[in-house]
Amino acid sequence: MTRAEVLLIGGRAGVGKTTVGWEVSARLRAATVAHCVLEGDYMGQAHPAPEGDPQRVALGERNLTAIWSNYAELGYRRLIYTNTVSVLAENTAMFQRAMGADVRIVRVLLTASDDTAGVRLRGRELGSELEQELLGSARKARLLDERAPEDTLRVATDGRSVPDIAGEVAAATGWLPPPDARRA
Repeated sequence: MTRAEVLLIGGRAGVGKTTVGWEVSARLRAATVAHCVLEGDYMGQAHPAPEGDPQRVALGERNLTAIWSNYAELGYRRLIYTNTVSVLAENTAMFQRAMGADVRIVRVLLTASDDTAGVRLRGRELGSELEQELLGSARKARLLDERAPEDTLRVATDGRSVPDIAGEVAAATGWLPPPDARRA
């Protein structure tokens, strides 16, 4: 395989993007499927934001391009990328520039109710930004619901186990051999 492929796992804060991404990675590792994992939220974290990049978009793309270049040089062709808004159509060009114009993109939008996301965030956000995270999570949930492209697989996470969710997400990639082939 020479064509790059990326699994974009998006969703509101508290939906389980990072946890599901790592569980998908565990399944791929168990099946000896070569891949890389990037937490996209960290690609543009710099304060203050670079001059002319108030939303850290350009810095995030530069970092993605540099890191992917290193992975690709070593022969990797599959990437799991977790980031709140990564699934939106306007981000397609960033992945094409970073990974190649013919990159295969699989979009998965994890969803959760306000109650579920709130419980998860309250367990995670122990510092001063809980209220900001709760408000931002609800706002991003609405934005993602309205603007995720039609080819985006929506996966509800309420009341489900991480392995169950990851199984559905991993199946969407086609990266795992069929169950019969794994037993052979």
